[in-house]
This record gives sequence, C-alpha cells and structure tokens, in this order.
Amino acid sequence: MTVRTRFAPSPTGYLHVGGARTALFNWLYARKHNGKFILRVEDTDAARNTEEARQAIFDGMNWLGLDWDEGPQVGGEYGPYQQSQRNDIYDEYFEKILSAGRVYEDDGAWRFRFDRKPVTMNDLVCGEVTIDYRDASNTPDMVVKRSDGSYVFHFVNVVDDLTMKMSHVIRGEDHLMNTPKHLQLFEALGAEPPQYAHIPLILNPNGSKMSKRDEGAAVGDYPRQGFLSEAVVNFITLLGWSSKTDEEIFSLTELIDRFSLEAVNRAPARFDLEKCKWVNQQHIARISTEAFTELAKPFVDDAGLPFADSAPAIAAVKEKVRLLSEVPAAIDFLVTDTAEPDPEAVEKAKANPNSAHLAALADHLATLTDWSADIAKEAIGVVAQANGAKPGQLMFPTRVALSGRAHGPDLGDIFTILGKEKTVARLKAF
Repeated sequence: MTVRTRFAPSPTGYLHVGGARTALFNWLYARKHNGKFILRVEDTDAARNTEEARQAIFDGMNWLGLDWDEGPQVGGEYGPYQQSQRNDIYDEYFEKILSAGRVYEDDGAWRFRFDRKPVTMNDLVCGEVTIDYRDASNTPDMVVKRSDGSYVFHFVNVVDDLTMKMSHVIRGEDHLMNTPKHLQLFEALGAEPPQYAHIPLILNPNGSKMSKRDEGAAVGDYPRQGFLSEAVVNFITLLGWSSKTDEEIFSLTELIDRFSLEAVNRAPARFDLEKCKWVNQQHIARISTEAFTELAKPFVDDAGLPFADSAPAIAAVKEKVRLLSEVPAAIDFLVTDTAEPDPEAVEKAKANPNSAHLAALADHLATLTDWSADIAKEAIGVVAQANGAKPGQLMFPTRVALSGRAHGPDLGDIFTILGKEKTVARLKAF
C-alpha cells in the first residue's frame, strides 16, 4: 500500500504552530514510508477565506521545508485540490448516499441517517475508541447538506479523503469525536476508510489551550525573529513526539529516519518558547560560520550596521546568540563607535578596583609590535601581575571598557577585531 497523507488547512488566517505540527507529522510519515504528502485547501468558507491567508500557509510550509507532492501550485491526478472547485464531485457522492437511502430532507437541509449501532475505531495514537449510536438523543442524525445547497465539513472531508486515496489521516485530537461519523460515511459509500491517528493538543505553559493570539503561535513570526527553519521543525516535532532517547536535536533527515506514530505521546504537549530558542541555538552551533554569517546578513543590514566590515564580528558571536535577530546587538560595539553601553555593566566595572589598572594595560598594549589575540591576552596577565592582581580580575573591567557589556565574544576576538589603535583608545577613554 502506498502511504498517502494530507494537510488540509482553511485559509482564514495565518499558519498556526498547531497546524504546522499537523502538516509536519503528515509530511514526516509520508517521507519515512516513501509515500506522498498532499496539500488540500479547505476553502468553502467564502466569507472568511482570504488570498493573503492562503499565501501565508504556502509561505509558512515552504519556509519549514514541507514540500507537497500534490496540491495547489503542484497539481496531481486527484485534483482539484481546493474544495471550492470540487462541488461536482460532492454532488456525485451525495447522489450515491441519496440512492442508498442514507439521507433524508429536514427543513430544506439533508441529514445523514446514522446506522444505529456502536462504532469502534482503532486510532494509531489514542487506541480503541467506541461511540454508541444506538441512542439517537445523544447522536442525532447529522446534516451533510445545508438548505442553501452547500455541503458540511464532515461530508466533503470524507469525499476528499476517499477520492484522493488517503491511506492515513493524521490530525489533531480535537477531531477524535468526528471520526466515528466519518467511518459511518465511508461505510455508506462502500469504501475502505483510511487509518486515523489523532495527535495531542498543544497547550500554553500554564496549561491553557494555545490560541492564535498566544506568543509563538504564528509560524510567520519565526523567520522575522531570527529562527532557523530546521530548528523550528525540530522543536515542533518534539511537541508530542519523543525519540525515546535523551537526544533532542535532530536534522530533517534524522527526524524522517526516527519518526513513528508509535512514539507520539497521548498527553497534551506544552509549548515553551525558551526551549525553542535553546533548540535554535543548538542548530546555529551545527552550521558553518560562513552559513551563519550569510543568514545573519539581513538582520545586520536592517540594523544599519556595515555588513562589509561585520563578517569577523558575526563569526565571533556564533556561539553566543540564540537567534539571528540577536546578532546586531551582539556585534554593534565591534563595528561602530556609537554603540550604547550597558549602564549596569559600566557601573559595576567602574566600581571594580581593578579598573585602576586599565591605564597601565593601555600603555603596555601600545608598546606591542605583534598584535594577536594571544599576545594581547597575555598582556593582561603581565599588567595584572605587575599590579598585584590576578589576570581574571582584570578581564571583566577590560571587557566592559572595550564593549560596554558584561558578556560577549571571547576577549581575544574583541582585541583582534578592534585592532590595536581602537583597543588602546577605548581603554584610555574608560
């Protein structure tokens, strides 16, 4: 059997991190089993659909690297892949259940006549779930076609999955109770249903359900904030899936290799933006300095810093930042003379008695003819020893005098990038 999975968003807003995770799990499962991943747009809600939202979904998926084998912009043999263009297909399948006596008219609408029996589904994540349809007061026959002639979600969803030959439907747990209804529709159409897997909800850190307004919800915000796409994919995968090891950092290839529905957790996932930033930092550490510099360029340019002079500085902070957007503030003192110092760090350094030795350090550095990171750092040891201090005690005031910050790149990198003249001048000025 060829594995065929799908992601079926409604273009009524931006791509939410929950939707992105649904798309990702379907994509990973298809790639793991050499199957097909289909993008299907559920755009029957004409009043709320927008072209902007539709494009935001495509852009978000493209940024995440979730390429689709069939769907809008790609095509395929089971299209159209937009529900608004499939009405003739829905009419055809409605006639089938009408001919079978499974629908009846009710105030202009058409209801599907449930088979009054228990319906059991074997969910690949949630296990066995049974809904008892024998009590019609609890499970009234559902509308499948409205009085205006439009079809409801349950009917078109089943027809689309049937005609597009879906083998697996991986979707949020909030759809779990819909599935027995869908199984009854498949049975009425004389068709084999796909296998279902309902993945856990994503909650905020406080346990509330994550909404579109919550921090971290919009996938479109991640590139603007300086996240790497592979890091976000890695983090989103961990929302409900575990490798069953202590490892948490994976490339796309590694995720495809390790992903399985058996390893999807039953419990809701907790979203943690700080964890996402940590994952991003780990992915930054994995990429080359050249790649990091190129990725940081738009952020450096937007901050008005001279990128042509920034490459050594960007390289120096690669291990220090969590987000690409943090690069400008981490390097501004290295590439301009107008960077704002941290008042708290300056005050702390000036209160440090070892700041009194900075003038002597400046004088000693001015005498050096060979300027390198190691020799410049050795000078700190020489001056500290000559003044009855330890090298480590002089490093903090030296760092603040040169950078205006308490933390940052290696001190040797700062010496090298600033050069002898600027280093001496800043020490004297401090």
